[in-house]
Amino acid sequence: LCLFSHPPEESKAMGLPLLLLLLLPLLPPASLQAGGSAKCTSNLDYEVKQPARLSAPEGGSIDIPFSFCHSLELASDPKVRISWRWKDYHGEFIYSTTPPFTHEDFKNRLSLNWTKDQRNGSLRISNLRREDGRSYFCRVQLTTRNEGEKMWQSIEGTKLTITRATEKTTKDPTSTTSTTSTTSTSTTTDGLGVSGDKGRSEFWPFSKEVVVSMAVVSTVLKIAILGLMIYLRWKRSKGPD
Repeated sequence: LCLFSHPPEESKAMGLPLLLLLLLPLLPPASLQAGGSAKCTSNLDYEVKQPARLSAPEGGSIDIPFSFCHSLELASDPKVRISWRWKDYHGEFIYSTTPPFTHEDFKNRLSLNWTKDQRNGSLRISNLRREDGRSYFCRVQLTTRNEGEKMWQSIEGTKLTITRATEKTTKDPTSTTSTTSTTSTSTTTDGLGVSGDKGRSEFWPFSKEVVVSMAVVSTVLKIAILGLMIYLRWKRSKGPD
């Protein structure tokens, strides 16, 4: 009765808050917590998920995705913090959001794609090196309402494999050269070869058949010249008729 005693406009303004108060007991507790509570689909109370294996070329970049879930009752300000270890489960920390920290070996090479209201994100490693080929573990830390600080970490982590960079090729107007050099010889004319490793031309030895043929031709030519000289002398000594 009290509601209908007010003008229509005022009744509408008061109706929405009253409706919310009536629905409040029906809402799940998780939706009333700061940041919510993404309950795990598994039987675990909390969990961090990462891909088991990833690979990327040396000199490139890689994004290691992660997501976390829990069934904890969070404080009004849960102060969610993300940090990363490498090598093994109890390895060195290489990154932390709070307090801000980056390992010396990863200076200017790490960036976290994540905000405090998200339960997933990714860690990017840039300018990859051969020694980056290790396992990486994401750890989540937050404040609960009744149990204080809670933290949990991926158990298996992500095994990162660094592959060799693709060999680059350089081209000039006449040839193509790869970073891996090879030695090859190709024949251009009979008896003439080009050596790929020396970059110059050289003659190959003639075959036995070619040598014999040249000797026969030379002998025949000499006999013909000698016969011509004898004929000319005989012709001169005979004189005119």
